[in-house]
Amino acid sequence: MGFLSKLFGKGTKTGQGTESEQGAKVEQDTKVEQGAKVDQVTTGAELGAKVEQVRSTEKPDDSLPYRTEKELIERFGGIAFDKQYDFATVIGNNNWNIDMGKEVISFEPNLDFPIQVLGTFSHSSETWLWAWANTKSGLSEHITQQALQLKKYGEEQEIDLFSNSSVDFSKDELHRIGLIASGMFDASAYYIADYGQGAMLVTIKSDLVDRQRQDDHLRILSVFPQLISQFEMNHKIALQWYLEEKKL
Repeated sequence: MGFLSKLFGKGTKTGQGTESEQGAKVEQDTKVEQGAKVDQVTTGAELGAKVEQVRSTEKPDDSLPYRTEKELIERFGGIAFDKQYDFATVIGNNNWNIDMGKEVISFEPNLDFPIQVLGTFSHSSETWLWAWANTKSGLSEHITQQALQLKKYGEEQEIDLFSNSSVDFSKDELHRIGLIASGMFDASAYYIADYGQGAMLVTIKSDLVDRQRQDDHLRILSVFPQLISQFEMNHKIALQWYLEEKKL
């Protein structure tokens, strides 16, 4: 996954955790790899306007909901991938800790982000479990709002990835969910926090990261080739949406 794989924190676990349905332990003060800062706790961004499907090859059309993962990647993949560059600039190579009580992920030194937990991935079984389905985790509804909204959207649009509680897939597929969720909820970025037995996928929202955003055209030359090499999509539609989001 190239650049995206660099934002895959990995290391050892510490602290008190809660059991997940996958048998892996998610820690409250876990530690691993990579850094940034926030001032407010996220409230779980609303979808706001209806998420729409691209119909026209001439101009992006926001008239109908997107009904497939491919359409969602076309709509949100470019700008979400772009934001990961800003996030990487802020966190550098700092280690991470997650505090479930405060609902934040921290990157040394003293860089904190409010989080929304989307779900967890088990390395042993290679399965994804949505946060709303992880009844043994003790996660609050507040910290799983985005996961719950994706579940509702998946049920309405018959997208199995969002509506099925557990899905068999590879570690790289975490980036697909991360990009879609980051784009749909206008998050500042997403992060994959590897705690040994598994990995937790979270989105974050922070002015600190948003201020790093660059709308210049040069980054497109790095972002878009990587995006289309990793996900199946209509390249023209995806590029149109990406350019529109960057106001180019």
